[in-house]
Amino acid sequence: MSSFLEYAPPMGIYQTLYAFQKVFGKYMGESNTHPWTQGCPLTTKLPGGPKPIDLVNINPNDLKYPKAWGQPELRDRIAAYYNHYHQSNISMENIMVFAGGRPGLFAVLMFLCRDITVRVASTEYTPYYDILKHLDVNYSLVESREENLFSPLNEDYINNNIDGRQLILLSNPCNPTGITKKEDQLKALVELTGYGENGLLIDEAYELFHEPAVSALKFVNDIDKSNIFVCGAATKGLQAPGIRIGWIISSKDNIEILGNFSSFGMGGVSRPSQLYAMKLFDKERINLAQQAIPEYYANQRNRYGKAFDKLGLKLYSGNGGFYHWCKLPGDLTAAELNKRLFTHGAAILKGTDCDMARRGSDSQLNQFFRFSFGPLKQESFNSDIEIMSRALSQK
Repeated sequence: MSSFLEYAPPMGIYQTLYAFQKVFGKYMGESNTHPWTQGCPLTTKLPGGPKPIDLVNINPNDLKYPKAWGQPELRDRIAAYYNHYHQSNISMENIMVFAGGRPGLFAVLMFLCRDITVRVASTEYTPYYDILKHLDVNYSLVESREENLFSPLNEDYINNNIDGRQLILLSNPCNPTGITKKEDQLKALVELTGYGENGLLIDEAYELFHEPAVSALKFVNDIDKSNIFVCGAATKGLQAPGIRIGWIISSKDNIEILGNFSSFGMGGVSRPSQLYAMKLFDKERINLAQQAIPEYYANQRNRYGKAFDKLGLKLYSGNGGFYHWCKLPGDLTAAELNKRLFTHGAAILKGTDCDMARRGSDSQLNQFFRFSFGPLKQESFNSDIEIMSRALSQK
């Protein structure tokens, strides 16, 4: 029987996870595995951080259909958060709630006008490729490679040879590199790309994993007069990936369009999940997270970075996110490294999965890999370094 659906392969990280399971016989994340591939934070209490929320009361009204844009109380709390911590000037009408950050990115790109070209770095968050491809969005690449230290200039994102409007898409802090645009550089990016014939779609999932936390909204004077879309989520800094709550912040006109889509394409987002998210925005809890998250992960970043340097890995990591962006010595590839790691119950994300040109074995990133210390407890450090050392020295 012929298929009625076009085949869609899984995202690169899942291909690695499936391959790992076949070799090791367990799902990554189970006991005796080392989840260096995983783009998730610890969901337990960090030193000095807030306690996980263990109870949300649900009443019959909470089982009704959610609002298309998200529950007003949650949208209001998200706006208050950005206005307080990033000195923005937004209201709940500038916010729409999605079932995670990626559905929000997907929706924005799905309704993008066809005269717009997306400009995206050639080394970026792996699902951007899949989203742009499956939505058939016109895009072109900005060189992000070893020679420019994976840090394109703001001006590089604007291509004067392209006819029509341009939307700049980037993660900040960057996944996979951790490189972060901040203060004057971020302000200049907003001014260059957020108005007139240009637009900016900035994914701030790792906002809290930089010290201090960063957001483009700090530099947006009037979002209703801009072409700026900011994507955030409870997934990383609020330590709650499983509730699947994210949001898009943009002009009221853009939020109206996204809400109209929800009315026929989504039906809103789980009200119980939104109730949980509201508790995450408790002011006392957020204050603790603002201190504990950057401090814990900065320590982990420094600790693993020093050890990797001693192992002969070359680091191109920035100071944001919870990843190290590493280059292997000699002619060792990330694909070969994973084969060695699988037998030890570990795996990394291959650099080729972050290559927006998807050049496979011809990629300039085939010796690069992303190491996640996001879900790692402090006490796993010694065994992590021992396993990595064995894999690197294996013949």
